[in-house]
Amino acid sequence: MSRKKWTSEKIFTRLLNNKTEQTFWDNISELRKRPNKEVYNQAFNLAKSEIEKEKIIGIYVLAQLGFNPRFQQGKTIELYFDLLNNENSPKVISAILSSISHNNENLNEKQISKLIEFKNLNDSNVRYDLTLAISCLENDDAIKTLIELSNDKDSDIRNWAVFGLGTQIENDSEEIRTALWNRVNDNHFETKSEAIVGLANRKDKRIKDIIISELENGNYSSLLFEAILTFKDKDYLPLLNNNLKKIKTDKDDIKNGWVLALEETIDELKK
Repeated sequence: MSRKKWTSEKIFTRLLNNKTEQTFWDNISELRKRPNKEVYNQAFNLAKSEIEKEKIIGIYVLAQLGFNPRFQQGKTIELYFDLLNNENSPKVISAILSSISHNNENLNEKQISKLIEFKNLNDSNVRYDLTLAISCLENDDAIKTLIELSNDKDSDIRNWAVFGLGTQIENDSEEIRTALWNRVNDNHFETKSEAIVGLANRKDKRIKDIIISELENGNYSSLLFEAILTFKDKDYLPLLNNNLKKIKTDKDDIKNGWVLALEETIDELKK
């Protein structure tokens, strides 16, 4: 029988006895499609459990229960912050922070300050999910924390922090630009690319030489082409055309895969 035809009670039972990560998320996803009191109340009660596994299940179900608006979102946010006040398990804290990232549009100053308390926790999963939780927030303390996290030793955290600073907020300041410039030579390619597009979003003309260098070295990415189009600078056309000619005759399948992106970028710049 299809999971869609299972009762919510059956899915909760399967979750509590779950064996694989894939079925765990399949079951969570199905419950999230059922924004009703039955599912909400059972997930809410699980989130308040003293048993870690039960608590995490409840937290994750509530995170995206329904959409626009979430089902009883205000009550859920209150629960998450109540839990954070007394929680010591990194796994549970991580689950809460991840879940708040899906419900962070109306956080107040006190709640944001509470989230920031976890920035130095010696657990990369917690810091990663904190990065998600405070992204999109046009808040000075949240932005300052993202700047700090953009220097994290973990590349995934740096990547999402730079994405948060460069693309998910409109705020522009010397501190933000400096943080992005600090990552334009990051050894993690995606982090570097996010920094480039973040500076392009702010029309920082100094990034032009970096973009040219990336093109000359064949370091293509969708983010690089996005940065180029942000400027709408036709000065890139000769280099882009030259690169297109080269990769069309290149036997490297990976480089050949960028033909369409190059063609689309060139066509857009010609308009």
